[in-house]
Amino acid sequence: MLTEPLPYALETLRFPFPALAALAGRLPLGGGREVALASLLVARLAQGVAGGDTLPAAERASRAAGAKVWLASLALPATTRVPFARCVESTTGTPLQVAGALRSLVAAAGAHLDGPSVQELERLARQLAGS
Repeated sequence: MLTEPLPYALETLRFPFPALAALAGRLPLGGGREVALASLLVARLAQGVAGGDTLPAAERASRAAGAKVWLASLALPATTRVPFARCVESTTGTPLQVAGALRSLVAAAGAHLDGPSVQELERLARQLAGS
C-alpha cells in the first residue's frame, strides 16, 4: 500500500462546509432549507475574507451585491433576515467584522440549523477572529 502520494497526483480537495450542504440537501422545501442555503452562501462569502485566501476588495463587493439580491428572493424567517443581510455586508470589511456578524447570525439562526452546521459557522468565526 502506498503511503505517500504519487508525484503526478492531484491534492485531494476538501469542501469546507459539508454539514451545511448536507443539511440543505436533506431538509424539505421551505423556511428551514432556505435558512440552511443562506447560511451556506454566507459561509462561502466569509471564507473569501479568511486568512491567506483573501479575495480583492472589488471582488468581495461584487459577490456581496449579488448575494443581497439572492437573499431578498428567499422566504427567510423575519428574525434571521437582518442578521443575514449584515453578515453579507460585513464581507466587504475586515475579518473581525465578519466574525462578529457570523456570531450574531449563529445566535439568530441557530434554532434552524443542526449542531454540526452551527459548529462549522463557529469554527469559521474563530478563524476569522484569529486572522
